[in-house]
Amino acid sequence: MTDVAPLPTAIQTGAPAFGGIDRIPPEHPENARPDFIRIHGSAEFGELRHRFRAFVVPVSALFFVWYLTYVLLTVYARGLMGIKVIGSINVGLVLGLLQFASTIAITIAYQRYARRRIDPQVRLIRARSGIADK
Repeated sequence: MTDVAPLPTAIQTGAPAFGGIDRIPPEHPENARPDFIRIHGSAEFGELRHRFRAFVVPVSALFFVWYLTYVLLTVYARGLMGIKVIGSINVGLVLGLLQFASTIAITIAYQRYARRRIDPQVRLIRARSGIADK
């Protein structure tokens, strides 16, 4: 009466489907999942959140203030922003280019911070949770 469609070939052979997503039922041993609730409640995960926020919150706030200052100077301090520095290059252009430079500097700083402080904590959490590093 009701025909059941066969499983796609990738699932029948055990190969991952498109994008590495498989549709093996959760009770299948190959599809065992870590206990995310336990991981989320662990002290190690709390430390990871603390380390992440310790960098991201102050740097984001500082960059926001720096960007807002640039915008406000552009709107309300046209005389200052129009001062020539060298040739036709003015203070506004220099500060605008410094926005790009500060973005790059923050990216490099975060990359270094993550390597030193965040990645080791992630490896610790993965090891204690039985998740293999890739």
